Order: sequence, then C-alpha cells, then structure tokens
Amino acid sequence: MALSLNTAALSPLKEKEFKLYIICRFIYIMALRMVGTVVAYELFHLTQSSFAIGLVGLSEFVPVFSLALYAGHVIDKSEKRTLLLKGMIAYSFCVVLLVICTFPATQNKLSAHGLEYCFYAIIFLTGVIRAFAGPVSNAIVSQLVPRNILQYAANISSSTWLIGSITGHASAGFLIAGIGVNKTFIVILIYVVTAATILSFIKRKPILYAPKDIAAWDSVKQGLRFVFNNKIMMGAISLDLFAVLFGGAVALIPEFSATILHISPIGFGWLTAATDIGSMSIIILLTFFPMRKKQGKRMLLAVAGFGICIIAFGLSNIYFISFMALLCSGVCDGISVMVRGTILQLTTPDEMRGRVSSVNSMFINSSNELGQFESGFARQLLGPVPSVVFGGCMTLLVVVVTWFKAPALKNMEY
Repeated sequence: MALSLNTAALSPLKEKEFKLYIICRFIYIMALRMVGTVVAYELFHLTQSSFAIGLVGLSEFVPVFSLALYAGHVIDKSEKRTLLLKGMIAYSFCVVLLVICTFPATQNKLSAHGLEYCFYAIIFLTGVIRAFAGPVSNAIVSQLVPRNILQYAANISSSTWLIGSITGHASAGFLIAGIGVNKTFIVILIYVVTAATILSFIKRKPILYAPKDIAAWDSVKQGLRFVFNNKIMMGAISLDLFAVLFGGAVALIPEFSATILHISPIGFGWLTAATDIGSMSIIILLTFFPMRKKQGKRMLLAVAGFGICIIAFGLSNIYFISFMALLCSGVCDGISVMVRGTILQLTTPDEMRGRVSSVNSMFINSSNELGQFESGFARQLLGPVPSVVFGGCMTLLVVVVTWFKAPALKNMEY
C-alpha cells in the first residue's frame, strides 16, 4: 500500500457547521452504542440467553429494513437538519422508556419475561427512528462542506462515528460497573439531549429534491434503479451485507464474556469496543495516507481477513487473544467501510442522497441487526464456539464467490 501524506484531510473542519455536526454526531453515536451495549448486558443477565440478544437485533432490523426505502423518499424531499433533529428528540423519549423499565420499582412489578418484551418493544421503536435518522445523517454531510472536500468530510464523519462507538461501548462498561444500569440510561439521556441541542445551532438547509408530481413509489424506484445499475456500488454493498450477516459476533460477546472468558463488565465493554477501535485506527490512517490504487482488491482481501479474525475469536478462550482478534477484525472492516463510503459519496447525485443512503442503510446497517439475530439463532443450533467459527467460514466463502463473480468490484480503482 503506497502511502503519501494528505494535508487536506482536515480541511472540512474549517467549516463551522461541519464542526458542530461532528461534535453532535460523536455524542449521539456514543449514546446509541451505549444503549446497545447496556441493553445486551441487561438482557443476558435477565434471561441468560444469547438468543434473547439476537431477538433484540431482529426487533431493530424489522423497522429499519421495512421503512428504509420510504425513508429515503422522505429524506430527499425534506429539510435534512430538521428531520435529523426530530429523530434525536424521538430517540430521547425511547431512552426515557429504558430508564423507566430499569427502575427498581418497575423491575419488582414486572416479571422477567415482561421486562424482556418491554426491551424488544422499545428497541423496535428505536429501529423506526434509525430508518430515518441513519440515512439523513449521511445525506446532510454534502450540505455542510464544499463538494471539492466532500471525500475528506465523509472520512471524518466515519472516523467520528467509530470514535463515538468505541467511547460508547467502553464507557457503558465502566458506568454499569460504577453506577448500575438504570443510572447509565440516565447518563445516555443527557447525551442525546445534548446532541440535539448542538444540532439545533446548525441552520436549516435547502431542499434539493421536491417534485410535486411524482409518487412516493416512483421516487423510491429511482433510488433503487440507481443503486442496482451501479455494478461497483452494488457489489460493495452485497459484499458487506453478507460478510456482516454471517461474520458478526456481537450477539455472542456477552455470553463469551460471562461463560468462556470470565471477565468483568469493564472487560465486556472493552471487548465490545475492540472492533470499532480497529476500524477507527485504520480509517484515521487511510484519511491521512489514502490508498492510491487497487482499492477493490484490497477491500476483498480485507473482508477475507475479517472472516479469519472472527474464526480466531470463536476459537479463543484467552481474553487478550479474543480482544486482538476483534481489534484486527475492525481493521479489516474499516478498510471495507472506507472504500464503500467513498464510492457512495463520490458517485451519488445530491438530489438522490437520501434515497441512495437509505438503500445502503437497508442492506448494510440493517444487516448488523439481522446478523445479530443470525448469530443468536446459530448459537441455539450449534453452540457458541461452532456458530462463530461457522460465520467466519461463510464470510470467507462470500469473498471467494465475489472475487470470481464480480470482476468490476475486484478491479475497481478511484
């Protein structure tokens, strides 16, 4: 990989509104990841079942996948800053519900199954919000910076997402150990409200796509047609979809932490954050020292490396090895995220960013939740270790098939 320093990498931070957005994004993503970590921790200790955590993933997948295409249409015809702000406010109400569910008085009144179903219902609502808030947070970036530095803004946005994710996972473990689950949700609520307040200082943005004579379904079909006709974009999305679907091990981390590695809540938080630490490290490196050629082949090799790391995690019963396996899997995943994100930003017309981002969210972001369910289901059938090893092997198979069946992606350069 030829490396040369890119001095323009931080130029988007000279834009005041982009800086506000990055601060807001960091706090909001940190809160979202804390919710995922704390809910997984609480549910596993409530049910002693990884399958229950898989059902959380399914609860979020269903609305994200079902609403994604319609959400793209709404995003493109709406003012994006206001839509994102409404999403954050709605999410804060979901966190209030989580605070109520974890009050000692509430837990004394409800059975374990009752609490479990409450968690599923609340996460379903967060999935509805994510169907809109996730794509619009990507689509708004192009309205905060000049187009000639959009690629760098996308890289900074991705890095911020990962830093927020790492901080959320790790701090959730510390807070669970220090103040308990209920008070941790109160801290998360403060974070979400803070992020919404910062976003409110960004001015409303012009609507770039507002036809009055086009039906919602026709608008949706335009976005789908654009993605499916772009063979490189479609290849990258498909590769990531199946790799995450089979190779994700997030649903089983609580079980591995408690029954195989025997670590504390703090160790659990760091183990959950390991993948994002690796991703953040490589994305920052590639922001300053970008790949100049053979990005397609390198992405395929990185996804293969991801599969190998997942297999290593499944076979390990030593905390350090498990942590390093997930860390390295994050490095490999970060390369894939960087390449796919650059393709998405550079090839999407401004008036279609909401719909294309929603299609991407439908196949990529929701695959995390579906992969979480697949991991929980596979664990029920195979056991914890075989299910993770199976997922890693399937990821390798996906790479082999893509290598021979998608030459446009393999030979892609930008």
